Amino acid sequence: MITIKDIARVAGVSHTTVSRALNGNPLIKKETRDKIEKIAAELNYVPNFSAKSLVTRKSYTIGLFFSSIDHGTSESFLVDVIKGIKHVLDENYNLSVSGIDSIQHLDSISPQRFDGILVISQSDADNAFIYHVKKANIPLVVLNRQLEDSSIMNVVASDRIGVKEAMEYAISQGHRRLAMIEGRPDFKSASERKQGFIDSMLAKQIPVRSEYFVSGDYTVESGFSAMNILLSLPEPPSIVLCSNDNMAIGAMNACYARGVSIPEQMSLIGFDDIVFAKYTNPALTTIHRPIADISKLGTQKLIELMNTPKETSTEQLFVKTQLIIRQTVASI
Repeated sequence: MITIKDIARVAGVSHTTVSRALNGNPLIKKETRDKIEKIAAELNYVPNFSAKSLVTRKSYTIGLFFSSIDHGTSESFLVDVIKGIKHVLDENYNLSVSGIDSIQHLDSISPQRFDGILVISQSDADNAFIYHVKKANIPLVVLNRQLEDSSIMNVVASDRIGVKEAMEYAISQGHRRLAMIEGRPDFKSASERKQGFIDSMLAKQIPVRSEYFVSGDYTVESGFSAMNILLSLPEPPSIVLCSNDNMAIGAMNACYARGVSIPEQMSLIGFDDIVFAKYTNPALTTIHRPIADISKLGTQKLIELMNTPKETSTEQLFVKTQLIIRQTVASI
């Protein structure tokens, strides 16, 4: 393994100078720093975080924790999250990825192990973990779930506004019988999306019909079952908003199974804009949730908290969603 002393011999400087240069010490001339960084790259030097930690009292590790890493989290979602983080995180830090469900003892989550923590949260079930991190004084940013606690840095998608824009589009296309397949009731995203749906109906003075709300759990199967319930109504809706794209795909298959053509007889709108949304037949109109942008902004805020914890105020930041119009909404 290449060490700082190896780089020092090649560069003709002391190992202390190499260490300072690789850590961005402003006392080292730029010319010397550039030379040392070039040599380190050519020798494929990998920092020894353990030794470095003894000197700086930092772990050089960022923790990324999900509500659950075993279920309910798509591969494309994970890719987008890590893509956003890696866009900001420099090579001095390791990224440790875990599911909250897998933690046996909260005491194992400590400032000695993590310089900062990002939590991709779905529901209140994560609160015990979140408040343990806060109590341990580890810099923390919660992503993906809107929190009521203003003392925690929070970055989320504007779900409610995104749904309102989608429903305004549906209404502009002549739809008045609007239905919704809801997400899991214990997920904050589900309640936000439902509220956006209801707000749109009330704003346009369209009656809110209880039979047009059917529960789902974000799976394809629940979308299939929920759409069958809606199609069996004496007066089925003309358009259905699904709380995520997986349920929209299930709903689409239910329509095909019953000979209901999309969008001629039934229009559909999804939420998330997963990678498969553009490849359904017809291509799914959906609301794009900017996961990579949320992760990027959240990581930037986490680094600010890590660098100047007493000077950085906590806040709740919303990242704008975008309606992606494809082929599953007909004009009436």
